[in-house]
Amino acid sequence: MKSNSSMVPEAKEAMNRFKMESASEVGVNLKQGYNGDLTSRQAGSIGGQMVKKMIESYEKSMK
Repeated sequence: MKSNSSMVPEAKEAMNRFKMESASEVGVNLKQGYNGDLTSRQAGSIGGQMVKKMIESYEKSMK
C-alpha cells in the first residue's frame, strides 16, 4: 500500500478542505492542484498545524 493513499477514499475532499483551512491559518497561500513552489518550511507549517488541530480535537473528545 502506498504511504500517501487514504484509508477512507471518501474522506479525500474533507482532508483537502482541512489542509486549505490549516494553510490559511498559518498564512500560506495554497492553490488548487500543484503547489510544488512551496518551501519546505511552508509545507511543514501546514502539516504541523494540521497535526496540532487533530491532537486538540482528540484531547477534547477524551473529556
